[in-house]
Amino acid sequence: MYHTGLGVEQDYAEALKWYREAADQGYAAAQRNLANMYQNGYGVPQDFDESLKWFRRAAVRGDIQAQNHLGTLYTNGTGVERDFVQACLWFNLSAVAGNDYGIKSRDQLMKHLSPEQISECQQLTLETLERTQNRLAQY
Repeated sequence: MYHTGLGVEQDYAEALKWYREAADQGYAAAQRNLANMYQNGYGVPQDFDESLKWFRRAAVRGDIQAQNHLGTLYTNGTGVERDFVQACLWFNLSAVAGNDYGIKSRDQLMKHLSPEQISECQQLTLETLERTQNRLAQY
């Protein structure tokens, strides 16, 4: 609402406050929105490290948009060192959830990976899914 000015005057500081409160409580969409604010410098100094931290938190919680965004960041090397295995991991997680963009992006990326990189991507995906399942089982 405050971020876009929908129904209220646009106020990045107010948006940041509400996103952070919800993000700290574990809401993945708020974590993703907070990450976007840091990535783009909306109401805060641009900070790719902080942005990456929040995108990862949202992605691990199953936020498909955050997973796809991380895949794109790692593919392009935007704010991070280019890493095709990490890109594959995040697109693969999105693909496992049935997301078309994740499936297409993963499949396109895998055409350029070595068998070792594909194996590493698959192993990281399994480990990430297992950690996520274990974390959810605690609730």
